[in-house]
Amino acid sequence: MRKYWLPLLCLLLLVAGCDGGEETPAATPAEPETGGEVQELTLMTHDSFDASEDVIAEFEQAHNVRLVILPSGDAGTALNQAILAGDNPLADVFYGVDNSFLSRALEAGIFESYESPLLAEIPDEFELDPENRLLPVDYGDVCLNYDIAWFEENGLEPPDSLEALAEPDYRGLLVVENPATSSPGLSFLLATINRFGTEGDYTYLDYWRDLRENDVLVTNDWNEAYYGHFSVASDGDRPLVVSYATSPPAEVIFADPPREDAPSASVTAPGACFRQIEFAGVLAGTEQPELARALVDFLLGERFQEDIPLRMFVYPVNENADLPEEFVRFAQVAAEPATVPPEEIDANREAWIDAWTDVVLR
Repeated sequence: MRKYWLPLLCLLLLVAGCDGGEETPAATPAEPETGGEVQELTLMTHDSFDASEDVIAEFEQAHNVRLVILPSGDAGTALNQAILAGDNPLADVFYGVDNSFLSRALEAGIFESYESPLLAEIPDEFELDPENRLLPVDYGDVCLNYDIAWFEENGLEPPDSLEALAEPDYRGLLVVENPATSSPGLSFLLATINRFGTEGDYTYLDYWRDLRENDVLVTNDWNEAYYGHFSVASDGDRPLVVSYATSPPAEVIFADPPREDAPSASVTAPGACFRQIEFAGVLAGTEQPELARALVDFLLGERFQEDIPLRMFVYPVNENADLPEEFVRFAQVAAEPATVPPEEIDANREAWIDAWTDVVLR
């Protein structure tokens, strides 16, 4: 779902990202190891892309190339620009399509198939395109996060399911993001659709009616929810927030003064989290297909994969990549995350959001 990430403010939002839009070099161009003219390769991505300069420089030096990063807004905006460009691609490689936009990206026909040898190091569960036009790079779980101290001080157990949020004990405790304007908000909506469905005696809309009756608070974006109302990160009085499973380690890493424990934790009960997977692919029409494939290999390789967690606060998909200690100690990975097929999301996203808006906000 992500700069994520120099102040904690930008850190966690797989989502809105920091300002961007102009082509900028990823790092000072590396001196090539071999002679010849330095070529230029462009990576189009969302504004939340972040990588260490020395990591990018390794790719540049190994391939005698200058890598240009083209930040293009949030994930949906960037993808729309790539689709509109069609046969005249704005870049050579695109990174940042997630599973909520996967079907739209594939149906647009803007990516070339490429079966990277690095796919052998990536679990099959992340490979959602059988034609390998988009290859998985990272993943993250959107979950409920709770204020550990608040629940201890009030003698209340944190919720252990989505259903629990509608119980009287949790009245007025939850803040969520609007799915029409927020990536984590959309992910949480999809988790409720996965759990309660869209047809039958009790649907996701019935559930949201119950949450509204239980005084759920809706904000426009993650930043407002987390830093404006979540009791861990603000003076707000909401000890439950829709955020990320990587929020707890981020609270430790960016703590001032330093701390040894996480003030928050995630609810990772079956179906309570929605898993976002991000993909990269070679754009059809690139004039440098071999270099473009080399860049995709690099994104999937251990060097870049191990750089991901502390730069973009998501998990690497390469099972050989080591995790930083903070992730091992404080982040929780959902064993049974909610899933909704990408083609269903693409076909119903707007209708689901419109129906949600009628129930919750009107």
